[in-house]
Amino acid sequence: MVGLIDGSLSTLAPIFSVAIISHKPFYAFVAGLATSFGAGISMAFSEGLSDTGELTGRGNPFVRGSITGIGTFIGGILHSLPFLIPAYHAALVTALVVVAFELIALAALRARYFSTSFTTSLAAVSLAGAVIVAVSVALGVAL
Repeated sequence: MVGLIDGSLSTLAPIFSVAIISHKPFYAFVAGLATSFGAGISMAFSEGLSDTGELTGRGNPFVRGSITGIGTFIGGILHSLPFLIPAYHAALVTALVVVAFELIALAALRARYFSTSFTTSLAAVSLAGAVIVAVSVALGVAL
């Protein structure tokens, strides 16, 4: 879950900043692809190296790291794919729809597996996503 959330949220800033500043969807896709790989690898190593699994009983560090890294990559690449659409506005709108779907899916997963309310989960992930998108758009516009 941490990988999906991190990938879905942390990759928003570079993707949308590049999209806004360049108006070139393919540049945003490349930024998203690179960020998804980088974030996935980083999260895999961070999770794998943070705990041997012996003290906490959380399992094999390689397995945990792999799951977290793959989840992070998936979370980041999903909203990068719309930027393969060559038309700037269509790509941007499609990416925003994908982000909305991701946030709803994350809230549903949190509600299902962590016994939190769907509304509270949706508010939390949406607030984080909105802040990240706002910062990345502001950066793209400012530059």
